[in-house]
Amino acid sequence: MTLKRATALAKSRGFRLVHGIVDSMWLKKPDARVEEFKGVCEEMAREIELPLSFAGRYRWIVFLSSKVDPRVAVLNRYYGVYEDGTVKARGIELRRHDTPGIVRKCQADMLGVLVRARDSCEFRALIPEALRVLKRYDALVRSGGVPVEDLVIEKNLSKDPGEYSNLVPQAIAARRLAREGGRVHAGQRISFVLTRERAGVTKGGALPVELVEGNVVCDREKYRELLISSAENLLLPFGYDRETLRKLVSGQELLS
Repeated sequence: MTLKRATALAKSRGFRLVHGIVDSMWLKKPDARVEEFKGVCEEMAREIELPLSFAGRYRWIVFLSSKVDPRVAVLNRYYGVYEDGTVKARGIELRRHDTPGIVRKCQADMLGVLVRARDSCEFRALIPEALRVLKRYDALVRSGGVPVEDLVIEKNLSKDPGEYSNLVPQAIAARRLAREGGRVHAGQRISFVLTRERAGVTKGGALPVELVEGNVVCDREKYRELLISSAENLLLPFGYDRETLRKLVSGQELLS
């Protein structure tokens, strides 16, 4: 109801609601000055009696869609750039604590390309360059040239290791650590590296960092998939789904 009232007030002042969530709303009005945005914000605060503040004006912003239904925007998942060049992002890998360093760096570098855009046309023109960043990181993972510390994933255990019926990576890593005498319990954060099977060295799945040695065999394909997933999260609204991105990094399609 509050959002509905605020939207109606904004519309009466010539603004259009682009997107709204529990604690934020994005408005658009052609050629509007910053003072107009601030003015309607102050008026809303008086009318609906809630503390509101003007966060800034964006050059551009991308509201990310659902992977189940690309026509539907997901609440609190977006990224954009303010007029001063500051990046604002929510709900993407860059903001998650469980994202491995290699994925975080790749997504940050892709955003570093896109942030140069001054409008939507320039944004689209920069997508091929951002995809070349993805290809560079993909090649680095395939070559095995990523330091182990950039492959570490951190997850919180929602239950004790023995209580997991579905052996997700954090459960596998926790059980290994427990077998080696480590103390592991629900609520604990565990750090691990995704590994693949190699006779006499490691079993497939996940290896806690406490047990990582020089001969660990990381699962490059899983890390490649994490890179592709992070790129999809940025570019799915523009038609770059996971299958398309796989073909691009494999050189099956031109970056055009």
